[in-house]
Amino acid sequence: MSADGPSDSSAFSARRARLRGRLQEKRLPFLVVSNPVSIFYLTGFRGSAGVAILGGRGEELLWVDPRYTLQARKEAIGLKVVEVRQGLLKAAGAWLEKKRAVRAGCEESHLTWAALKGLRSACQKVSFKPCARLIEELRSVKDAGEVELIRRAAKITSAALADVRPLVRPGTREMDLAAEIEYCMRRRGAEGAAFETIVASGARSAWAHARPTSNLLKKRDLVILDLGAILRGYAADMTRTLYLGRPSPHLRRLYSAVKDAQAQAIGALRAGVLAGEIDQTARRVLNRYGVGKYFTHSTGHGVGLETHERPRLGRGERQQLEAGCVVTVEPGVYVQRLGGIRIEDTVLVAPDGPEMLTESPKDDWIVP
Repeated sequence: MSADGPSDSSAFSARRARLRGRLQEKRLPFLVVSNPVSIFYLTGFRGSAGVAILGGRGEELLWVDPRYTLQARKEAIGLKVVEVRQGLLKAAGAWLEKKRAVRAGCEESHLTWAALKGLRSACQKVSFKPCARLIEELRSVKDAGEVELIRRAAKITSAALADVRPLVRPGTREMDLAAEIEYCMRRRGAEGAAFETIVASGARSAWAHARPTSNLLKKRDLVILDLGAILRGYAADMTRTLYLGRPSPHLRRLYSAVKDAQAQAIGALRAGVLAGEIDQTARRVLNRYGVGKYFTHSTGHGVGLETHERPRLGRGERQQLEAGCVVTVEPGVYVQRLGGIRIEDTVLVAPDGPEMLTESPKDDWIVP
């Protein structure tokens, strides 16, 4: 994979080789891939519609409609591109029928019931097995090219926050601040925002996923800024909380609790550790401060082609972290009528420990 994006054919070939190995373990000769994110990951094609069949003995195909034929022939690595005008899944099903396939995998979490019904009608003798998790598990461990793109997206994210930091003051509209953040990310080379930028102030900062409004920032407001750039399809994710004015001892203690919980959770990120243990670490710290009841979501999630993917750092999660996993670590406390405090970073699980990819400071959270 090149520094400019996922264009190295060897990376896609290696991913499909790993996929074929997993399919062989499940005794599945074919996998029908319909999720555009999965298709991009496995082939390099970034169109919004397509159906691929992978895993065959030297026969891997991508069906697209006429809108995407030229793009697919340029982007898809190592697959035969077939243009169809009526029904991508129907065409894929007809191909399986022609090959007299009896078993195939499918991405059950992406197919609607109607789509699956249509696929089955095109190849009635094929038994379909759910395999979405198989691809999600492959995606959870990033290769070197993917890590580099996320690292660059993280640097853009951190720089954009530094750009707009002087605007975080009383009288600024939440919506204006969010728009400026997204403009700064684009100006620094991002394709855009990986998700809708969150700027939430005052009591609304206690809403974990609040959307920016026309509200003006005010003195003595907590302000949560949750942002992430996307670069060549790969995302970063970062949150910082600022306070406008002189915080009370209670607020300072809340902020210290979240910062300490995040630091210890990041310190626990190691290959071989269960994802749920990272969540336990953060909760243990917050409970020690007496504020664990205000933590209302999981400690983090994988980030890459999607801003929420495997592994999930939540209660009871048994997935074992591996070198190459990229996750967020984002403990928070949310107190009704007072507001919320969340600190989030994108972190790589490296062979020798955690590597922080987002770089914005956390100690200068007070805006006098």
